Amino acid sequence: MTYDRLVCANCAAPVSEGRCPVCRANRERMQQESFFAGLNPVTLVALLAVLVAAVALLAHQTA
Repeated sequence: MTYDRLVCANCAAPVSEGRCPVCRANRERMQQESFFAGLNPVTLVALLAVLVAAVALLAHQTA
């Protein structure tokens, strides 16, 4: 899940803005957990499409 869509229960602001200590702590924790945590869904879909295209090209060249 990306933190740009989360709303803080403490201050009711988006976590990505980091308005309160709870927001900032959760934002830092989510950034450290995974490389893909900070990416938005559109970027993940684009990376997946590039990967599928590369595998298809490789399969086509070896056949």
